[in-house]
Order: sequence, then C-alpha cells, then structure tokens
Amino acid sequence: MSDDTKAEIRPADAADAAAIARIHVASRAGTMPYLPPQRRGHDEVTRWIEDVVFKTCHVWVAARGAEILGYAALEGDLLDQLYLRPDVRRQGLGTLLLDEVRRHSPDGMSLYVFQQNTGARAFYERHGFTVLGTGDGSENMENLPDMLLRWTPDSAQ
Repeated sequence: MSDDTKAEIRPADAADAAAIARIHVASRAGTMPYLPPQRRGHDEVTRWIEDVVFKTCHVWVAARGAEILGYAALEGDLLDQLYLRPDVRRQGLGTLLLDEVRRHSPDGMSLYVFQQNTGARAFYERHGFTVLGTGDGSENMENLPDMLLRWTPDSAQ
C-alpha cells in the first residue's frame, strides 16, 4: 500500500455498525461459499453488531479515511471475528488488524476457523497460530467442522 492509501486501525464506534455488518455479510458470502445462505437482513446483522458484538467484544476497524475496510473483534482472549471486504484482501489489512488485536492479548489468543476455510487457516498459520483441536461442527451454528487455533507470543511461553 502506498502512503496515500495507508489504512489506520482504530477502535470501532457505534457509527461503524452498519459498515461492519455489510463487511461481515459480504466477506462470508465472498470467501466462504460453502456456508448456508444468510437468512438475516442487513438491519438484523447491524443490530447483532450493536447489541452483541459491541457489548461483548473489543472491536477495531481498518479504515482509509471514512471508508471502513475490515474489522476484528476480541472477546477476552478469543478472536471472535476478523473480516475484510472481499475487494481489499491481500493488501496487509488483515495483518494490521491481527497485530492490533495481539497488542491487546499479551498472553496469546485463540480462535475458531472452519476446516474448509483454507485461506484463513493459511493466514493464521503464517502468523504463528497452531492447531489445538478439531470439532465436528456440533458446537457451531453452521454445523460445519471447525478447528481451534492458538497463538502464544514467545515471551508468554
């Protein structure tokens, strides 16, 4: 990215909820075609962001000016969400968001990823996450096999 298009990572605020909802839906549809079709409309997803994600997680956005490009949500030491708009993938934004989340997780963090999501699995592996276990999908609402990954900084080992 050139400096004139450099993204900043900042804490999300209430005004970001609708943009985050659009990113959430577009990213899941664009990068995980094996997921069941989204049954919730934009307003419902926005309310979920406002009423659940913002109230249970620390949330950051990647932005260029006023344009929101991606977001990450951390609940305790669980990376609950990290999504980018499909058209801005592979520009370093995911790494910027992950680096911010890591700064707030000095002892490490875990996350769940669908086993079929090979792109995300490779991304997290490149960033030092290791597999702790696998699940058959009975513990997630999509009923798809998943994996529990963990990152621990060298200083915490």
